[in-house]
Amino acid sequence: MADGSIAGIASLKGAVSEAEWKARVNLAALYRLVALHGWDDMVDTHISARIPGPEHHFLINPYGMFFEEITASSLVKVDLDGNIIQETPYMINPAGFTIHSAIHHAREDAQYVMHLHTDQGVAVSAQKHGLLPISQTALIVLPRLAYHDYEGIALDLDERERLVADLGSNSTMLLRNHGTLALGPSAADCWNAMFFLERACKMQIMALSAGMENILLAPQASQDVVREQVSPRSNTPRLSGETMRGALIWPGCLRRLDRERPGYDA
Repeated sequence: MADGSIAGIASLKGAVSEAEWKARVNLAALYRLVALHGWDDMVDTHISARIPGPEHHFLINPYGMFFEEITASSLVKVDLDGNIIQETPYMINPAGFTIHSAIHHAREDAQYVMHLHTDQGVAVSAQKHGLLPISQTALIVLPRLAYHDYEGIALDLDERERLVADLGSNSTMLLRNHGTLALGPSAADCWNAMFFLERACKMQIMALSAGMENILLAPQASQDVVREQVSPRSNTPRLSGETMRGALIWPGCLRRLDRERPGYDA
């Protein structure tokens, strides 16, 4: 279809609560943004949004739909036991359920959760030293970056406890030999966190093309300064996380989608 939506998916606008519809539109926008940046992996990887309310229901992608096709109405609503609680012709990715149900259940601030398999994200996740302090972008990410060792395709629900423990209170994670993960209390914060993490990984892969012996690490004093600048305790304007930055960038992201990937809000 001209707007990028899928035939046969009935619009849910007006059929769900205003809060759920807003979450659907923002989550569909995240899927389209990932596709726009070339960070998608056909039907694999996943982004989710918790629906406001006491039920702990969350939305995730219909398995088999490309990210550039996803609309607000096509997203699938599930509960923490993996039950689909709406009419849909689609199933959900079992690995996606494992990862996202764990984080939504454990973290009240994890309203949006994004997991990707980008080339640069997987590459850095497979490097023994992990993300290096070689760029300002990396220095902004590192204070809130966690690591989780690879245990195979995430189909074992027992992994959820270990994943959550490794994540702790951080907003980004490198899943070893697997990819990247980011979360936030809003779609804007989740996108901002992932954008910084992915850019830092890409910069590292490019820099390492010169060989590790030619890499210049940021001075420890400078690393400490940036860590303090992005700390919630800092009096300086925050550079990532729950920031004014998210409010600044999100409307622009939506305007870009309206120009280049319209139809996400259908």
